[in-house]
Amino acid sequence: MDILIEEFRGHLWGAALEQGQLDGLEVDPVHEEVRWGAIFYAKVKKVDAALDAVFLDLDGQNTGILYNRDVRIKDKDGQFHKGGDKAIGKVFKPGDMVTVQAKSAYLARLHDELIADESKTPQMSMDITLPGRYLIYAPLSATNRLSQRIQGKKLRAQMEKMMDALEDMCGFILRSAAADLQTDILMREARILKEMWEQIQQFLEGSAPALIMQGPDSVQRIMSDNALKSIDRIEVVTMDHFTQVEDWCSVFAPDLVPKIVPVELQEGAQDLALFEHRDVLGQIEALFQDYVLLPGGGSIIVQGTAALIAIDVNKGGDTSGNLSVNIEAAKEAAHQLRVRNLGGIVMVDFLRMKEAKDKKALLKALEQEIAKDPCTVQIHGATKLGLMEMTRKRRTPPLHERLEGVEFE
Repeated sequence: MDILIEEFRGHLWGAALEQGQLDGLEVDPVHEEVRWGAIFYAKVKKVDAALDAVFLDLDGQNTGILYNRDVRIKDKDGQFHKGGDKAIGKVFKPGDMVTVQAKSAYLARLHDELIADESKTPQMSMDITLPGRYLIYAPLSATNRLSQRIQGKKLRAQMEKMMDALEDMCGFILRSAAADLQTDILMREARILKEMWEQIQQFLEGSAPALIMQGPDSVQRIMSDNALKSIDRIEVVTMDHFTQVEDWCSVFAPDLVPKIVPVELQEGAQDLALFEHRDVLGQIEALFQDYVLLPGGGSIIVQGTAALIAIDVNKGGDTSGNLSVNIEAAKEAAHQLRVRNLGGIVMVDFLRMKEAKDKKALLKALEQEIAKDPCTVQIHGATKLGLMEMTRKRRTPPLHERLEGVEFE
């Protein structure tokens, strides 16, 4: 796999290529006001009893919302537990200070005045997490645990033994990328994450709301999302991008530092010169089309509505059986959800199949493909009408929103 780092009109891009094909794409728009994962020392502005939530002044400019389910309360023993046992108005009052982390990003959009406050306001959580390459540090947690994405009893048992190396520290979540990792590397990253949290705590004082730490940028997200894969090259054009990638790799992935490759291009100073050189622009532009062709001659149509994402599978005139078309469609549908960063409810209308073994084969193919997604994707099964129902939990706004108003030339 190759990672490409680019910039276009101030937007920072990170792209992952697998054998020349776009496999992942992250973008940081210049107009993003709140980034996913950002940590704030916030002030309670208003308690909303109807929503069982409080509105927060995040940094003097932006507002966030904290629902009761995302509150963490410290008991007499010093342990934290989830809120919800009592109304949030009995926990917080206006003027209280609270440390929160953005569960969702926020982009300023046109006509925001038509949207309800809680809908256009980034959601916050008191359950702070600091992501690394192999670990996620949850400082409010009293135990260590494995990521839910790690499947298989044998693999989970193997990785549970790896957690013994962290017996003197707690609050760590072991990621699937850590399989077969040496424990000294695990301990090194654990100490780094713990030190980061200790440094953050030094700024959690006073009565002025502020941004304490920015969330992972597109470079950090594309790197950590592909930590499990074999990365051959990390290509950059500018020295700023080289330094940016090197800084992250030197902390979390020293083995990748030698793979950072400055690419010299004749017109390297131009925006997206590297993407054009690697023939990526056409693939990105195709993400804004509804129609996607399948290798065997079939196609899928991806369309978003206010309520859900609808994916329709079509059979070409010279294609083979429904199962082969559906398996191709399942792989491409999961791929499109990932690179377009679509989320919420997803309904897929696959071609009809009568045989139970065919339906089982389709489900297996779909499960294998969604396992590649860094975001949480769940398959809920077929509805009475035969539609495959899934949900995908996004971290950031979808690609078409992040590139709203941007035109490629």
